[in-house]
Amino acid sequence: MTKKELRKQYKEKRNSLSESEYQQRCERIVEKVLENFDFSTIHYLHLFLPIRIQKEIDTFPLIEQLQSKYPQLRLVVPRVVPNSFEMEHYLYDAAIITLSEWGIPEPMPDSSQKVSPQKIDTVLLPLLVFDEKGNRVGYGKGFYDRFLTECRPEVQKIGLCLEEAVPLIEEVGEWDIPLDFCVSPQRCYEFGVKN
Repeated sequence: MTKKELRKQYKEKRNSLSESEYQQRCERIVEKVLENFDFSTIHYLHLFLPIRIQKEIDTFPLIEQLQSKYPQLRLVVPRVVPNSFEMEHYLYDAAIITLSEWGIPEPMPDSSQKVSPQKIDTVLLPLLVFDEKGNRVGYGKGFYDRFLTECRPEVQKIGLCLEEAVPLIEEVGEWDIPLDFCVSPQRCYEFGVKN
């Protein structure tokens, strides 16, 4: 299927989830992240804050557990630069979080320290669907592809998805950056792409 077709289908699937099923899937993803990854040797982990109206994976419970389990870990969250397709990145621990006009929880720029993408060791990415090769479909604006090109080549890319992998995403372009791993409610996928 094409990205456009998959985006439409998986937005509908996500919106049709009951609140209890959505919460259960989020909880299983948090458990699987903590079971499958050891973040004790990294310093900067970037993760998204959930857009609740779009039923994005609730990362707040994961943030709490990461802060408790890995005291050395600096959590970094994004903020969309107004009137652009770019993101800025800020330390989460001191940030004042507010909702943007699109309902995205974001750090207020003057409330926390800005972090260069070059410092980031691991990125947890939001997405709608992914395939068995590690290609992903997001909302189609390219924010994360642009951001990942600013990171070091060896940055670890871990997708978080409410659904399981589809066999193949058509129309993958050279600008599309594949995942190294993806965590779903059922399992942790590892892909052959190595930096």
